[in-house]
Amino acid sequence: MELQMKRLPHATGLDLPAYASQLASGMDLRAAIQDPVRLEPGKRMLIPTGIAVAVPPGFEAQIRPRSGLALREGITMLNSPGTIDADYRGEVMLIVINHGNAIVEIQRGERLAQMVICPVARPEIRVVDELEDTDRGSGGFGSTGRR
Repeated sequence: MELQMKRLPHATGLDLPAYASQLASGMDLRAAIQDPVRLEPGKRMLIPTGIAVAVPPGFEAQIRPRSGLALREGITMLNSPGTIDADYRGEVMLIVINHGNAIVEIQRGERLAQMVICPVARPEIRVVDELEDTDRGSGGFGSTGRR
């Protein structure tokens, strides 16, 4: 499989997304900002990555938080995992939120998120009058956690 990637002008000089280890599932995405930005506790902002991608048909790119950044700083991604559809050609953007207790300064080139390429199933929809019954039935929101 090939993932076409375009570096946008404001990402000049930044490393392209890459896998941090040989068996990593996600490639790190960097902040393509010109100057450092301060993210206050409880606040969110949109951070550009400086890349656009052409995800192959039958796949999506999922945008996920980086676990170390979440643990150390309380920084995570809203709308996680975010989806980059196979027909989207715009810039990959990160919706970053600070769940920590301190202001976090985000630097140019800082690794903020990861992108995982995943297959997508597109089933044919068939409307029915009844669904097949199961032991669980319609129980949800914690129904399997209590006995």
